[in-house]
Amino acid sequence: MSDSPPRIFDSRVYRVRRARAVRENGDLFLAQESAGRIAERLGAVNRTFARGLDLHSREAVFPTLQPCAQGWVRTGFAWDNASVIAAEEAIPFADESFDLVTSVLSLHVVNDLPGTLVQIRRVLKPDGLFVAALFAGETLRELRLAIAAAEAEIYGGASPRVAPFADVRDLGALLQRAGFTLPVADVERLTVHYRELSRLFADLRGLGETNTLAGRRKKFISRPFLQKLKAEYATRFVDDEGKFAATFEIVFLTGWAPHENQPKPLAPGSAKARLADALGTDEHSAGEKPH
Repeated sequence: MSDSPPRIFDSRVYRVRRARAVRENGDLFLAQESAGRIAERLGAVNRTFARGLDLHSREAVFPTLQPCAQGWVRTGFAWDNASVIAAEEAIPFADESFDLVTSVLSLHVVNDLPGTLVQIRRVLKPDGLFVAALFAGETLRELRLAIAAAEAEIYGGASPRVAPFADVRDLGALLQRAGFTLPVADVERLTVHYRELSRLFADLRGLGETNTLAGRRKKFISRPFLQKLKAEYATRFVDDEGKFAATFEIVFLTGWAPHENQPKPLAPGSAKARLADALGTDEHSAGEKPH
């Protein structure tokens, strides 16, 4: 029995889609927004980061992150002018090499996210910080539902066309499992309204985030299917102004490499004040009925 993770994404196709997005100079507003939010979070940390590692963030958004560390190494694709050409699932650096690791809208397409987080934790120095943004949860839920309805009508069944996105609670649990301390996974939801459904597709293409699922249907999309998809989307997810709504749920992951000086949770029974006193209520032992 193999312990290798399931192959959900076709990494070769993802490289092709990201390269095409760079050539076509697509709109990166979601990546820019996410990079800005990461920079804000880092700006609130009272630390000077000497050496940062950026994992596969697009070259156009990296200048937003650059002031957050004194020096950087960037992994990614050749067309992103990366320092090192490497996949996120094979981080080629020694243990404790960096005191900051960032990633902007890239980790949601790795096949082994738990293993990748373990590697990120490995290359962080003690008390080093990891901050990333990735699509999750309800991202493109409208498109997923409209596609499923259209495929059921045209083809008699659904095929994988939109990536499955992890839940924010699962992502927080993965940080803990990878050995990060003080883990935080918080979500920001953005609803974008498009006058034409084609503009949504153009934005996804501009990010290089069109379908890269390994089990995707490889035939060209037919005109009847596109017409049915647009009709289903219009029926379900158009606002009062006739615009198509698209949800993007972006999770920001934050975790620290363990260090002896970090705050630690209190031991059970060590509290100096009672919760009941703070709430102004009576305290009862387990199984005791209040009077």
